[in-house]
Amino acid sequence: MKDPVTFSALNRAADIEKLKTETFDLLVIGGGITGGGIALDAASRGLKVALLEKGDFASGTSSKSTKLIHGGLRYLKQFDFWLVKEVGSERAIVHKLAPHLVLPEKMVLPLIEGGSYGKWLTSIGLKVYDILAQVTGDDKRQMLEKKEALKLEPLLPKKILKGAGYYAEYRTDDARLTIENIKTSLFYGATALNYAEVSQFIYNKEGIVSGVVAKDRIGDTEFEVSANNVISAAGPWVDELRSLNNSKKGKRLHLTKGVHLVFPYKKLPVKHSVYFDVPDGRMIFAIPRGKVTYVGTTDTNYNEDKDHVNTDLADAIYLISAVNNMFPSIELELSDIQSSWAGLRPLIHEEGKSASELSRKDEIFTSDSGLISIAGGKLTGYRKMAERVVNRIGQRMEEASGEKLKACSTDTIPLCGSDFKKYKQVEKYIDEVSKRLAKEGFSHQDAWFLVTTYGKQTEDILRRYGAFKDKNKQWRLLKAELHFALEYEMIQNPMDFFIRRTGRMYFDLESVREFKDRVVQEMGGLLKADKDTMGSWKQTLEAEIERHSSFELERA
Repeated sequence: MKDPVTFSALNRAADIEKLKTETFDLLVIGGGITGGGIALDAASRGLKVALLEKGDFASGTSSKSTKLIHGGLRYLKQFDFWLVKEVGSERAIVHKLAPHLVLPEKMVLPLIEGGSYGKWLTSIGLKVYDILAQVTGDDKRQMLEKKEALKLEPLLPKKILKGAGYYAEYRTDDARLTIENIKTSLFYGATALNYAEVSQFIYNKEGIVSGVVAKDRIGDTEFEVSANNVISAAGPWVDELRSLNNSKKGKRLHLTKGVHLVFPYKKLPVKHSVYFDVPDGRMIFAIPRGKVTYVGTTDTNYNEDKDHVNTDLADAIYLISAVNNMFPSIELELSDIQSSWAGLRPLIHEEGKSASELSRKDEIFTSDSGLISIAGGKLTGYRKMAERVVNRIGQRMEEASGEKLKACSTDTIPLCGSDFKKYKQVEKYIDEVSKRLAKEGFSHQDAWFLVTTYGKQTEDILRRYGAFKDKNKQWRLLKAELHFALEYEMIQNPMDFFIRRTGRMYFDLESVREFKDRVVQEMGGLLKADKDTMGSWKQTLEAEIERHSSFELERA
């Protein structure tokens, strides 16, 4: 595994200077999973690529999904076989590229009296799912009788349970998958900048987009970026940029909100991920992850502030009711919620269809001025979405100059942190790190977190841990992660670190509360931040903790 390329806020001025003074083959707007995937695809084909993100990388939809690399079983019910086939096949590829980050996850699908899925149709459906997704070996679906299902998952409702389907999916950290795609693109010469908001487009004499004006939200200055091609992969903000480009016509976005709740594992101790019925006909996931279990998701129309999407009391009550209905012995309450997140799906509007009925297919729009926009799609399909849109650039280049762009090869490019051929090597490495850390008083869970977050980059973090001197070993390890993120992952503030680089705001909120002040002080010193900036960080961090962990009646 190569060492990651330095990617630091300390180099921000030099990065902006490069963006201002050079002309790029491609400028990507949006630093979510789609934009990150496009940057890697295009740069690895030899294009000179720049990427701009108005907030932090993955701060929109790409840190707020259900965090599954899955084939979309429910789309079989909509007869969307093409989507199931593509994303089903992609699961295995993305797992191969980063087996430490895309983890095998067996899924239980309970069959209940009056439920959405009957035994016969589920058996056929899962069989078709396996065929479309080219599933092999032990991962092929099994149909379980009631006794087998209860043995596998004792919390299921005995009275109404008829059996279960048992099949394979993959779990990931969506924000980590995004940052590792962007970091990998740097090996191929890409330039990426967060907190750089596109405010207008620049056009040449023929009226073709030739760049953008961007605002540096850290330094509060504006700069121009020149590019031969511009792709907007801005997720929920795609239509705003199409309006800015005077090209919002025809199809448009339809935003829906998805909410997830996090509970301590002891409150919802499911042994496997469970994909279960809700009385209103929707399906919900309950997914164990280390010390917690998270539950999601809702699917409701959204027309409010896209930059501040909250979990409402109604959302929380809906999900808790769904869990209590499927796991009658659990009896969750609002006070059991540890944290939550809420995000938006940028789907393509279809007249007469409800939020849940809308297709998850992606769509590419090309304006008369040459701006290419991509929207819709699923996390699992990000690599194929990137391939399709970069192929458009290739066609354009070939028509203009006869120059042929190399074919996509991202299915063979391991992501940063991956030096593993198979998942068994990941498990072996977790055990090895666990033995090393046990001498320092850390748990196996600590080793699991490091390896499934950073992969082999864990070695860099452990080296830093060994060099730091502090009696509080938990702080020493967190400080090592912080220094790594500052040097290689372009964090600009503590929220980037706690929410999107480590997921602690969602999955280990107590550690955020415990170490927030130390992180503010450490970052402030390293980034030479003034007292006002550090005070603002602290205030924002406290507000984020409150936002992710409490549900006020006025939000309902």
